Amino acid sequence: MTLSSDLSGPSVEPRVIRKHYATQMAVERTRLLYQGSLLPTLFMLINGLVCAALLWSPQRYFVVSVWLVWLLSLVALRVIQVAAFDSAMPDRQAQPIWGRMFLLGSTLTGLTLAGAGIALVPADNFLQQAWVFGLIGAATLSASVAYAVSLPAFLSFTLPCLLPAIGYLFWGGDDLARGWGWLGLILLGSLSVVAWQINRLIDRGLLRRFQNQRLIEHLQQAQTRSEQLNHELAKEIEHRRCAEGKLREAQVDLEDRVAQRSRELDAANQALSKSEARLALALKASELGLWDWNLQTDEVHHTQIQELFGIDPEYVTGLLRHLRPRLHPEDVPSLKHALIEHLKGRTEDYQIEYRVRHGDGHWVWIEDRGRAVERSDSGRVIRMVGTRRDISASKGLEAQQQLAATVFEAASEGIVILDPNYELIAINQAFSRVTGYDIDDMLGRNVVELPCSRDARRHYVAIRQALEQHGSWQGELVETRKNGELYPQWLQLNVVRDRRGNMSHIVGFFADLSARRESEERMRYLTHYDELTGLANRSLFRERLHEAHQRVRQGGRRSLALLHINLDRFKLLNDSLGHEVADQLLQKMSRRLINALPEADTIARLSGDEFAVLFDAYGNLSSLARVATRLATKLRLPLTVEGHELVVSASMGISMLPDNAREISELVSQSNMAMQHAKHLGGNNFQFYTDSLQASTLERLQLEIQLRKAIEDKQLSVFYQPKLCLETGRLNAAEALVRWDHPTLGRISPGDFIGLAEETGLIGPIGEFVLRQACWQACEWQRQGLAPIRVSVNLSVHQLRQGKLASLVRQVLEETGLAPHYLELELTESQLLDSVEHIIATFQQLRGLGVKLAIDDFGTGYSSLSYLKRIPVDYVKIDQAFIRGLAQGSEDAAITRAIIAMAHGLSLKVVAEGVERPEQLEFLKAEGCDEVQGYLISRPVQAADLAGLLRGQENSL
Repeated sequence: MTLSSDLSGPSVEPRVIRKHYATQMAVERTRLLYQGSLLPTLFMLINGLVCAALLWSPQRYFVVSVWLVWLLSLVALRVIQVAAFDSAMPDRQAQPIWGRMFLLGSTLTGLTLAGAGIALVPADNFLQQAWVFGLIGAATLSASVAYAVSLPAFLSFTLPCLLPAIGYLFWGGDDLARGWGWLGLILLGSLSVVAWQINRLIDRGLLRRFQNQRLIEHLQQAQTRSEQLNHELAKEIEHRRCAEGKLREAQVDLEDRVAQRSRELDAANQALSKSEARLALALKASELGLWDWNLQTDEVHHTQIQELFGIDPEYVTGLLRHLRPRLHPEDVPSLKHALIEHLKGRTEDYQIEYRVRHGDGHWVWIEDRGRAVERSDSGRVIRMVGTRRDISASKGLEAQQQLAATVFEAASEGIVILDPNYELIAINQAFSRVTGYDIDDMLGRNVVELPCSRDARRHYVAIRQALEQHGSWQGELVETRKNGELYPQWLQLNVVRDRRGNMSHIVGFFADLSARRESEERMRYLTHYDELTGLANRSLFRERLHEAHQRVRQGGRRSLALLHINLDRFKLLNDSLGHEVADQLLQKMSRRLINALPEADTIARLSGDEFAVLFDAYGNLSSLARVATRLATKLRLPLTVEGHELVVSASMGISMLPDNAREISELVSQSNMAMQHAKHLGGNNFQFYTDSLQASTLERLQLEIQLRKAIEDKQLSVFYQPKLCLETGRLNAAEALVRWDHPTLGRISPGDFIGLAEETGLIGPIGEFVLRQACWQACEWQRQGLAPIRVSVNLSVHQLRQGKLASLVRQVLEETGLAPHYLELELTESQLLDSVEHIIATFQQLRGLGVKLAIDDFGTGYSSLSYLKRIPVDYVKIDQAFIRGLAQGSEDAAITRAIIAMAHGLSLKVVAEGVERPEQLEFLKAEGCDEVQGYLISRPVQAADLAGLLRGQENSL
């Protein structure tokens, strides 16, 4: 027992070493402090001398001299102190006085350096500050690293050195001083972290050194004890040599018996080794791993753990501790249930399949089989043994088989599998869906016995020969469904061979081509015909036009005419009544074209509401005019679509080849030009192409160019037509009207360029110009001291479609300073049908700004009554067409009365425009009209003239 205890290793735990060698470790730290202090002291002396040289001046002569002498004294004392420590005996070096003296010297030295940073550094010399603070910081850095052996020594030097100077810089200096203070804080923090890390490293080194010393001392003690034991053993050997003689005789006999026993054991070991080898080979061949689990200690012994789990056996010594965390979470409940059932004796064997995370990170399927082999006195299972094997491959094969079966049944193509005798052994659902035959109808039957079409029967021999020779065949067949229906089928057959190269199966894939054939026919139709109307489309029209042109060129005296048709106001109907009604309208108009033009060679829909009619070998202009007149009459007949009775007219243009054009492109362009001219004339007519029409088109193009230039050159101006309030008899508003002062043509009427501006999109910048000018002018009149009046500006559909009208009006009002209620925006009644919901939303935004809103030309449209109650307006302007015909008892008078009454019923004010005669004014006064506008009041005048009218009105008061 004594020898055993002596040979056991000593305790080298850090806690024990620190307690046992506390004094020695303290002495060693003190020695390291003294040994490492000379270099920082020398460095401090050099930096002090440099600082004194930098700070030397006649004004600070005395202070710098005192500080330098004090620093030199401290350095000398430190050198003497180090020399005294080195010459002292080890027992004297262990006295605490050395540590306290070192701490005192470090504190005084730190305060000395701090005094230099506080008292000696000038506050207004950045260069001296940088040098001195840098030298002090360098000295502090070197001393702190050396003193990090002992944290108290480090703190006794660093804190007195840096904290006073940092506090002085923070609380008594300017921004530069505070910057130095922050730099000092950063230095203090960095030095503290470095000192703490160095202290840890030195502490670990000392600890390891004394741990080694502890081990050496123990070994020396053990060696001494071993020598004592050897001496005692030598004496014991002498006593035992006497007994050896007696033992040799017994040994000979024993050796004979041991030899006999060894031979028997060798034979048994050889048999056991062969048995173990056979067992190992069997386990390796079966890829089984053995496990033995002690349920009381949770210890488990494995074989094949590295091969199965990919981890070293020493990391899996406990089943519950080490193996359970590696189980797949989904498999834990089932494994737990199987184990509990067996432990309770409800199952004869424990058997489960589960997943374990392999050492490489992937999941491995494992099958465990085992049983309880040992129970406690109370019947509780305390030991289980069993086997486990990797079944990932079989699981993967099972998943692949399941996937293959799923794909087989879910495939959109029909699949059939035949044996080498061409008997069906499997079909999928798509096969039954396409052919109508279910699995009971087909399995076990030979393909020769199956009902099929003559086409398939004719190909059977060729298919079989191709399979035997090439191993595959594919092609299109016409097959028969169960109900007798023929259908096109694309069939692909492939031979599957076994390892010996013999045919084992034939796999067939087929697709029903019926839908594809219908789609191809549909595509061929859509390639040449319009889907909506059934007329020829643009592609077929161009082919027919090219063919007709070739016939004209080859025929010599043949001729060709092209009629270009565009429905009038179709977009308005489309937006107001919806696309479904518009589509039905196009279909009915197409049927009318077909019925009205039996002599036409081709009738085509080019796009939207645009049609073209091709006449091959027409008679003359008169016959073409009669055809166009007849067509226009039939197209304009009323028709009913979805409960709407509609009357739709068309604009038509006619061009002829070779009379007008020589090439197809010219013919199409000229007919389109003639159609556009018919539309400009108001629609519901036809026009023949003439050379003058081309000139008119060029003139219109030139006018567009000049209008663009007019906008850029500010040739546009704004006139104002005043409105008279009938209740007060005063001018209270004016309508802003644009005028174009052409440099060569003079003043151009709005009717000659507004329509062109709307077509080309120039109405947007023109409208914005009028809006800005009118708002600015209204403010200018107010600045001139005139009574405020309301200015009204006409809106265009283009401005509404841009979607930025409200933001534009807000911006103009803010820029000009006009109050919103002095601005009135007018929209013609016919424009209400263009995107009604968008107009309502825009008007609500404008109403939110405080702007007044009006409907112009009221009574000329056909849906104003249905929208009037939804659109937030303030004024209704009666169209001048009704005002011109005012007379007692006339229809226009009745309509005017109704409009005024209806508007007042809706709390709207009424403005009558086009008032030119006194009797019209008297009628409107009698009926309660609110405001009037027209030549009787004033023609449109310039801003200065209107200002004169307003001044005259005020002077008359």
